Amino acid sequence: MLKKAFSWVDERFPLSEVIKHELTEYPVPRNLNYMWNFGFMALFILIVQLVSGIFLAMHYKADVTLAFDSIQHIMRDVNYGWLIRYLHSTGASAFFALIFIHMWRTLYYGSYRRPRELLWWTGIVLLLLLMATAFMGYLLPWGQMSYWGAQVITSLFGTTPIYGEDIVRWLRGDFVVGDATLTRFFALHYLFPFIIAGAVVIHLVALHWVKSSNPSGITLHAKDNIPFHPYYTTKDLFGLGVFLIIFCAFVFFNPEFWIEADNNIAADPMQTPSHIVPEWYFLPFYAILRSIPDALGGVIAMFMSILIFAAMPWLDRSKVPGGALFRPGYRIMVYVFLVDVFVLAYIGAKPPEGSFVIIGQIATFIYFGLFLLLPFVSAREDRRSRIEGLPREAERLIREEQEELLRNEHYLRRDEDEVLLGQIRKRLDGEEQ
Repeated sequence: MLKKAFSWVDERFPLSEVIKHELTEYPVPRNLNYMWNFGFMALFILIVQLVSGIFLAMHYKADVTLAFDSIQHIMRDVNYGWLIRYLHSTGASAFFALIFIHMWRTLYYGSYRRPRELLWWTGIVLLLLLMATAFMGYLLPWGQMSYWGAQVITSLFGTTPIYGEDIVRWLRGDFVVGDATLTRFFALHYLFPFIIAGAVVIHLVALHWVKSSNPSGITLHAKDNIPFHPYYTTKDLFGLGVFLIIFCAFVFFNPEFWIEADNNIAADPMQTPSHIVPEWYFLPFYAILRSIPDALGGVIAMFMSILIFAAMPWLDRSKVPGGALFRPGYRIMVYVFLVDVFVLAYIGAKPPEGSFVIIGQIATFIYFGLFLLLPFVSAREDRRSRIEGLPREAERLIREEQEELLRNEHYLRRDEDEVLLGQIRKRLDGEEQ
């Protein structure tokens, strides 16, 4: 019955061909490690966020007098409302964790370089959309930290020259964060995930056009490619199973771990929390914002800390394959960058006083300094590779690939010669008859 249904659809729409081309028979390098699993996990969490968000929207009230109570109603009165809410709140943190690991893998293996620049840029657009969605969603519980976080972040746009105050009023829909702000943030928070889903489709199309990278950084051909299914579907499902064990442990045993305690208190515009802290995934950028004494400079530095990733294909001038795998200088820079981001996250969670200010400024300097240093380090590594040659492992992989290409070309020519000889024999036989 199912086979007949598929046949009926295939006569009118190329469903089977799309599945074969984009999933089951899609050629993938055989040497991908588990770092390539995180993109699939992020796609899974996006689906969880979409489904749980739709169910939450059925019971949520976008009204300053009802928003906080509606969350309590979902938690206490709606059947399994607590589960839906905790899946959504924990899923937001899981989504960012997976995306950050996915980005770090791309940086480590140099997967942003030619011909994958557009793929990298679509990923950065996805990150910006995700951050905007998370920021707007953070206001919806209408707790103390939600309200004051939105008040502080929206006021940052007031530093924009000439039109600053107009932009702030446009964002809030009022002179202060209020009912108009909550309503428009709710509408946009509901809309943006569907835009993100569309951007994910574009990201996947770009990926399938240039094909997946691999740890060696060397473009592999037919001998090293295997079908995505069943090899990587099973590997992705195994990784997803491990991830779900950790994810469900937070959802069922410690769901409040990712929620600020002050956010369980209804928003009070007359009482400011002693220390306003954004969600953990914004902490490094928040620390960069606070480390710059000038308000406008801090806002510019915060946005540049994300947008600067778009320049990576030009900043990295090395042609050595494999990213940090075969480049010791770049490998040190990647690990220093990772530690520096953790330091910024720690500083972002602390009050801006005493030694925390100095450490934050030093960490911010290192953050941008690594990007500025990359062209010189990568150019030096490139010159060294031309003089001393590539690392032994990289040369072995390239040599094997070249040998395979020559072998394939030899077989192709031999097949062409046999076809040509067959045509000559037929012609001669015809002439003799």
